Amino acid sequence: MYKRKNFSGIDLFRLAAAFLVVAIHTSPLTTFSETGDFILTRVLARLAVPFFFMTSGFFLISRYARDTDRLEHFFKKTGVIYVGAILLYAPVNLYSGYFQQSLLVPNLLKDILFNSTFYHLWYLPAAMTGAALAWYLVRKYDWKRALATAFLLYGIGLFGDSYYGIIRPIPGISAFYAHLFQLFDHTRNGLFFAPIFFLMGGLAADHPHRLSVKVSLAGLGISLAGMTLEGLILHRLAFQRHDSMYLFLLPCMYFLFQFLLAFQGKSLAWLRPLSQWIYILHPLGIITVRLAARLLHLQTVLVGNSLIHFLAVGILSFTVSLIPAWLQIHFQKKRADKKKAGTDRAWLEIDLKHLTHNARILQKLLPDSCQLMAVLKANAYGHGDFAIAVCLEQAGIKNFAVATIDEGIRLRHYGIRNDILILGYTDVGRAWELKKYDLTQTLIDGEYTYALNLQGIPIKAHLKIDTGMHRLGFDWNDMDGIRSVFSMKYIHVQGIYSHLSCADSLDPSDVTFTRTQIRHFYQVTEGLEAVGIPLPKLHIQSSYGLLNAPDLHCDYVRAGIALYGVPSLPGLSTVLHPDLRPVLTLKARIILIRQVDKGAQIGYGRCFTAERESRIAIVPVGYGDGYPRNLSCGRGKVWVKGQLLPVAGRICMDQLAVDVTDAPEVAVGDVVTLIDGHFHGSAADGAPCAPSVAASSGSITNELLCRMGSRLPVIIR
Repeated sequence: MYKRKNFSGIDLFRLAAAFLVVAIHTSPLTTFSETGDFILTRVLARLAVPFFFMTSGFFLISRYARDTDRLEHFFKKTGVIYVGAILLYAPVNLYSGYFQQSLLVPNLLKDILFNSTFYHLWYLPAAMTGAALAWYLVRKYDWKRALATAFLLYGIGLFGDSYYGIIRPIPGISAFYAHLFQLFDHTRNGLFFAPIFFLMGGLAADHPHRLSVKVSLAGLGISLAGMTLEGLILHRLAFQRHDSMYLFLLPCMYFLFQFLLAFQGKSLAWLRPLSQWIYILHPLGIITVRLAARLLHLQTVLVGNSLIHFLAVGILSFTVSLIPAWLQIHFQKKRADKKKAGTDRAWLEIDLKHLTHNARILQKLLPDSCQLMAVLKANAYGHGDFAIAVCLEQAGIKNFAVATIDEGIRLRHYGIRNDILILGYTDVGRAWELKKYDLTQTLIDGEYTYALNLQGIPIKAHLKIDTGMHRLGFDWNDMDGIRSVFSMKYIHVQGIYSHLSCADSLDPSDVTFTRTQIRHFYQVTEGLEAVGIPLPKLHIQSSYGLLNAPDLHCDYVRAGIALYGVPSLPGLSTVLHPDLRPVLTLKARIILIRQVDKGAQIGYGRCFTAERESRIAIVPVGYGDGYPRNLSCGRGKVWVKGQLLPVAGRICMDQLAVDVTDAPEVAVGDVVTLIDGHFHGSAADGAPCAPSVAASSGSITNELLCRMGSRLPVIIR
């Protein structure tokens, strides 16, 4: 899903769409050509409202939604605007006699919920209805089924709108629509028309593959021509009950949005509230212009000339809308400043461009028939499984691996639909969850597999072979037990794999052991083929299995640490040397600098004694954030303003101290880099990279990174 970017093309068209709505309600070409005005206001201008729906869907609807926060915010914001607009137009309704109608209460409720109390405000309840329905569809189903459902609703709506003439002569169907119109008037509401456009916008965000500008323009031109012809034919046949939606409107919106997404220049955020207020206030502009024309006796010019009428209403609406738009921007900025968080204490920076780069580099190392399986164990090695999984799936990765069933379920809740293999143990009592969430379970031995089969629930599985690591898996010599799995009714074996215990080493004895493991693995697969058992997908290489044994030909390579762009330890030699880039950076901000006298002792255990008058910087990050405690007392070094400075004293759970005596320019508020993930940074300037930090702490990069992300905010780059 897209982060907020500067989609200037979308922002510019917001303003154009707002004026198209003004045109719909002022008919600017009526004085000159009825047909021309019909094409402008009843065909071309119908792009406006679907565009607003698609734009909202683009930033709101996603298969990768972790929670309902976005939807709730959208409802709250739109609801406040809707209530305010109802109150704003209440005097106009009072003057027009709206409140004098019979059955006022039920009609008022119907209008508030579906049709609005003033003709143009229908968009607001429609937006809320459409957003809720689109959200539900995309979270409940995949994109195809969600779009199919929304298209069905769109078709139902069309027969009550531009295609009404087709069903009007059919008694049963026309009676159905008669009842429908009692509730929804012209059916121009969020139930029928809004969901498809919300989904189209969300789909554009979740699948960021773009058409070229030329293709988009060509498609838009052809679609607009088709929609114009469609509108003219329907108008000529008198089919339209309310001419607002067309079949060709769908491709028009698709190509229009693709064209607008090509422009991502300077931010034009001020156009967002401005276009919204023009939409809301322009009927007051119409009333004001007509009143002024009557008072000034200028009806012939300001009303009789439709083009001048449109221009007067448009200019007035634009001018008046500047004030509430400015107030809204000012309020939002103040609220954003108050809520600004993430870089005030300590944080992780995750570079998704580096992640995508690494995935592409690794995939290029694989044979054409082999696919990358991204390992997302332990919160994606501390990087944040949500952002990592979504980025990789959008980059085309179709296979994922986790350690536990709960990690797999979390990915499903994030919207990940591709294959997820659980590498570790799952209690057989949770077999129904494996089925419910379409997860693939590793078979860890014969007894476990037998118990899992007894649950009577069809389970997708990969059979693990112990080829010498002596951890999980069937012993490679146990061919009878391995073969028996393929006859179990409820176990559907879709893969066979093993794990190489020392593939990261090029020591001759380790290489020999790795080759022995590989030989044992293929003896198992050959034994299965010999008795006529078709082989499922095979995989034996993890990151170092690929880098040190690239000659193997399997169906998957399980990429873990390599995907995150760092070696397990500094200086590890590998057969292949791909251009991998670190994804994670750990930073914090200095919150206090203390002047201490010679002989002063710092921190727990008085482990640091100042040998001179010193400046000690306090940094609000500690082992509770994943930074190892055994980097205390100078073993750890951090990067501040181009200098490598030592950790002073013991690292606490939430804080550490840095001796900045030799860096007098360092001040409160300066950023401290504890783990550097900038490409070439550590090699060029000595900043602490993850492998060197891990080595200094007596561990490996894998462990160090897995500690991160539990409470640190994550900033996506």
